[in-house]
Amino acid sequence: MVKRLRKAGGGETTRRGISAGIQVGTRLVVADNSGAREIMVIGVPGYKTRLRQLPKASVGDVVVASVKKGTPDMRKQIVRAVIIRQRMPYRRPDGTRVVFEDNAAVIVTPEGIPKGSEIRGPVAKEAAERWPKIAELATIIV
Repeated sequence: MVKRLRKAGGGETTRRGISAGIQVGTRLVVADNSGAREIMVIGVPGYKTRLRQLPKASVGDVVVASVKKGTPDMRKQIVRAVIIRQRMPYRRPDGTRVVFEDNAAVIVTPEGIPKGSEIRGPVAKEAAERWPKIAELATIIV
């Protein structure tokens, strides 16, 4: 279920009812074998916000990030990533609450195809439904 909200400034945004647990400045573990080990979120495409309010994202959203740890050729690059796990609990429509033990993402190309060939750890069902290529590589979907 995707709700469209009209904002006062005329912009439109989508909210899927998942609590946003990731914001600009959050460090994420990279769960694939693309060469990066840790990234830091520097932006959320399409997120319109108020002055001094940080853009937020949740499971299944795309973020723009900077690679902080990894192989020398991957470090300091600006990449796009899809969030597959978040620590902040969120509620599913059936009433269950989901919590993961870390914040994790998968690095993707601008078209949404993962750069790595395997994904370590569980992937949230919301991210797998939204990104079928990530679901193919996932070993566990929770």
